Amino acid sequence: MRHRKAGRKFNRNSPQRSALKKGLAISIIEHESIKTTLAKAKEIRGFLEPLVTLAKENTVANQRLAYSRLQSKEAVAKLFDELGPRFKDRPGGYLRVIKRGLRPGDKAPAAQVEFVKEETATEDSTTEETA
Repeated sequence: MRHRKAGRKFNRNSPQRSALKKGLAISIIEHESIKTTLAKAKEIRGFLEPLVTLAKENTVANQRLAYSRLQSKEAVAKLFDELGPRFKDRPGGYLRVIKRGLRPGDKAPAAQVEFVKEETATEDSTTEETA
């Protein structure tokens, strides 16, 4: 029985799965958008979104905790310098998963993972006035 066993296995053992998650998270932080399979895209949300929430408060303890999970100084620096302040007022849901059809090689469902673009209040008020 697999009661209370959350997460996908991806036909990998535990160290390979954690390395996969670290690599995907670092790529998303560096490029802010990547294309991968739908299953990996859905799984990476549970790994990366808590790190963005952690980055909203820039403390040494939070930086060390993020570094222990990512093992990349550049990714942690960008996470705390750019992404944390960008999502300061957002309560959650920092990543967007967009389905992109089937991958040409093996027909696996493909998806694009990207950070949500923050809309400013001035853009919202101008669209309401014109409508």
